[in-house]
Amino acid sequence: MQNFLDLKVWHKAHAVTLATYQITESFPATERYGLTSQMRRAAASVPSNIAEGCVRSSDADFARFLYMALGSANELDYFALLARDLKMLPAPRYEQLVADVQEVKRMLSALVTRLKAES
Repeated sequence: MQNFLDLKVWHKAHAVTLATYQITESFPATERYGLTSQMRRAAASVPSNIAEGCVRSSDADFARFLYMALGSANELDYFALLARDLKMLPAPRYEQLVADVQEVKRMLSALVTRLKAES
């Protein structure tokens, strides 16, 4: 068992979540229960799955939560693309968000690989 606050990937995922909340503030009010909610939930799911996985009893169980975090990161990737294509998210902000999400996904994949190697 480890403390999620000790993981760099959790800190990066948390920063992406904060950025997502900031980005979606400017979305139309009509999207409050649509794309705004979906993006925020997907973003928050990444660090929350990392945190939950940290208290699991085995590396295999922790890896399962990391895979869920990866799935949520992929969802966020798509929602960002959708927001950009709907002209809600300017290209520069889209590119930065996607770059940050890609980094989180690389970090999660590396952590899963490390856990599997240690097992």
